[in-house]
Amino acid sequence: MESMYSALSSLLGSNPVTLVSALIFFATAALSLGIMSVLRNRAELKRRASAIVVDVPGRVNGSPEKRSLRYASIAAAQKLIEYTTKHYASADDVNLKMLRRRLIEAGILDAKAPAFFFIARTVLAIVFAAVAMPVVPYLLPDLTPTWFWMCVMCSGMMGYMAPSLYLDRRIKGRQAEHRAGFPDFMDLLVVCADAGLSMEASLDRVGRELSDSYPSLSANIHMATLEIRAGRTLSEALEHLADRLGLEEARAFATLLQQSAELGSSLTDALRVYSDDMRHKRLSSAEEKAYSLPAKLSVPLVLCIFPVLIIVTMLPAYIRVKFGPF
Repeated sequence: MESMYSALSSLLGSNPVTLVSALIFFATAALSLGIMSVLRNRAELKRRASAIVVDVPGRVNGSPEKRSLRYASIAAAQKLIEYTTKHYASADDVNLKMLRRRLIEAGILDAKAPAFFFIARTVLAIVFAAVAMPVVPYLLPDLTPTWFWMCVMCSGMMGYMAPSLYLDRRIKGRQAEHRAGFPDFMDLLVVCADAGLSMEASLDRVGRELSDSYPSLSANIHMATLEIRAGRTLSEALEHLADRLGLEEARAFATLLQQSAELGSSLTDALRVYSDDMRHKRLSSAEEKAYSLPAKLSVPLVLCIFPVLIIVTMLPAYIRVKFGPF
């Protein structure tokens, strides 16, 4: 100890404050290195133990115990989803077919999507009604019990309709993208057909070219090419493509190719005629929006600009009549 003290004194001097500071620094460094070594060893031990199957009842590789609340809730949720999926998968109702078609048009292709839709609708209705019970008396304290329960029921209905509204909004957004990109798809298809590519190769090439501009349309075209590679005919793949896109133009395109193949006419000529028709339709739509613009602008003009002009014009005369000449 005396030799260590003499060595430190020779290095740091005889000032006791400096010596105490040095000792504290060395003690802190040694403690930090020890803690880091222990933590590193524990992490290495956990990493090695995670690959070992532990023979404990109800726990394998860190999975939750069967008696735990987490395991019970996960199992209950899985059973509920499986039961709902089985029930609605076996049903053959018209409304359920329409729901499946809407889900496909929205880009939700999971087989369990109808079950999730109905579960979300029920849960949101209960949640909205439960939230409205404490919020409505706070915002409107003078409500009668009848109006209070009416507000709660309206909140539950809003939650019940929220998934359907979200689905409609998603369908409209995707259809707008598909409708905007379909004429470009037809033009590129005509170019590929003129270059000598087959229809399957043209669809594959056009789908890859449209991936940056119209990702949803490109994904649907890619699924159509995968269906053709899996063994479906071209007409069936195009019909499924039209169902996923939800456009009348796509259904007409599938019918056009089917009739051209049955009658033996040239697919390139049919594609060129249909592409010109799509281009004229886009131009007509743009002109229709341009012609309807003056009628749409009349409402803000009457409500916002004309009252200001009338006030600016009549205010000096009103001041002169009211207060007389200055």
